[in-house]
Parts: sequence; structure tokens; C-alpha cells
Amino acid sequence: MQIHYLKQSSENAIENKIFIENKMFMEIRGTERMKNITKEEMNIKEFFEKYPNVAIALSGGVDSVFLVYMAKKYAKSVKAYFVKSVFQPEFEKKDAEKICRQLGVDLKILNVDVLSNKLVTDNPVNRCYYCKQGVFGTILEAAKNDGMTVILDGTNASDDADDRPGMKALQEMKVLSPLRMCGYVKSEIRKQSKEAGLFVYNKPSYACLATRIPTGTEIDEEKIKQVETAETFLFDLGFSDFRVRWMDNKAKIQMPESRLQALMEKREVVLEELSKIFDEVLLDLRTR
Repeated sequence: MQIHYLKQSSENAIENKIFIENKMFMEIRGTERMKNITKEEMNIKEFFEKYPNVAIALSGGVDSVFLVYMAKKYAKSVKAYFVKSVFQPEFEKKDAEKICRQLGVDLKILNVDVLSNKLVTDNPVNRCYYCKQGVFGTILEAAKNDGMTVILDGTNASDDADDRPGMKALQEMKVLSPLRMCGYVKSEIRKQSKEAGLFVYNKPSYACLATRIPTGTEIDEEKIKQVETAETFLFDLGFSDFRVRWMDNKAKIQMPESRLQALMEKREVVLEELSKIFDEVLLDLRTR
């Protein structure tokens, strides 16, 4: 596809183009402005010049939020789509709504019944492939109805996308990942997000709730709600970057090593609350 010219063009051609554009910026805005323009940003500017009208799958995480920010900055028109399902916790929806209000971007909330697909609920090793088909199929249809034909997601250059079933589904549906294509790694995304005043800049990565259920174990709404309730409780206690895994109606907590002492100090209240939901509450000593 022609879009890959951003990565596949010769290094000399890319560098020459960046040099020329940098010189133009210097003449117009001055040397200080140019110190803040990265090669990645120049490339993504070119991307939105080629694709000025875009629809973005917004998860509420730092990557897709940063992509919406860059699209608002460089694209002609941008529309964001958040898919609400039992796999997405409520706080992700609230963050998506908040960032779109902050940036002045139109947001559409789409409801998807992911549990209606047996290929998803059977929870095979490639469950994410079938789930992404349903989620992005819904986004593609809604975007088409809104007159949008270019669909973007927030996959970045740090993501190992080669063997991920979900990425295979996105590639088949022609979903583009400009952050990955333009060389944005996670650390740079967080850095620029902080500079831009995006409140999610230090938000921990958060996989969908379906990942808490062991592969091969049937996924149902009750299991997902158990996990979400437990994780919401721990979030409210001030913890972050953790997981509550569902294991035969037992909760297995995975916590960063730096937070283990704090968790033990709250052991009684955590045990009391999570015991209302699970038969047993376990702590995984293999820390996150």
C-alpha cells in the first residue's frame, strides 16, 4: 500500500524532506521552535497531510489519546470512536470522554456485545483476533456512515505486533497505525503527552478485562464483573499497574514489587472485600 512510503522510502529522501521542512519552520517560527520538532512529529505531520480525514479507535489509554491529540493538531477533520463492552472498565470510557472534551474532538460511544460471539467466549489462544473483528467491524461501519474511510488505532513502535492475533485482524481490515509507522516509541509518547498537558501521560498500560481469564476457560459476564469489581476496589485504595486474575473463582493479585508492602498494610481490608466476590484471595509472588 502506498501509505508505507513513510517507512519504506529511502533514508536519504526522508532525511532531505525533513531537512527542508525543518528549514521552513526555522525561517517562519525561529530556532527555538525547531528544537521541539522531532523526526517522528515531522513524519506524522506528513501522514495527516496524506490522510486529512480520519476516524480513530480511542481506548482511553495514553497511545490512542496521543494519536487523537496529533490528529487534532495536524488533520483536517477527526472523529473518535470508543467501543463500550463488558471487557472495557468504566474508567476507560470516562477518560475517553474527558480527553475529547479537553481537545474539542467529537466522540461517538458504540456498544458491542462481545459475549454474543462464541469464538470469543470459548477463549481460545487467538480470542483477541475474533474480538478485534467484532470491535473494529463496528467502528468501521459507524465511521463509514459518518463519511470516514480511514481508520486508525494507537499501536506504537514499541509494541511487538508480529505474532499478536489482534494485530492480524487489524491488518486484514486495513486499519492503520500511524504511531507505529512514524516510529513513536512508548517513552516518547509519554514524554510528548506530558508536554502537551494530556492527563493520561503516566497512565499505566491496561489490557482488556478478558485477559484476566485463563486461556481455555469460558468467559462470561459474571467472571468479568468479579474481576472489574475487585480491580476497581484496589484502584480506589490508591493502587495502580496491577492485575486481578480469575482462577477457578479465586482471585490472584499481581502487584509491582514496590507496592507489595502497601498491599500488606491493607491486607485485612483487601481480604475482607475480595472475599465477598471470590472463594479465595491469593497473592502472586512473581511481581509485575
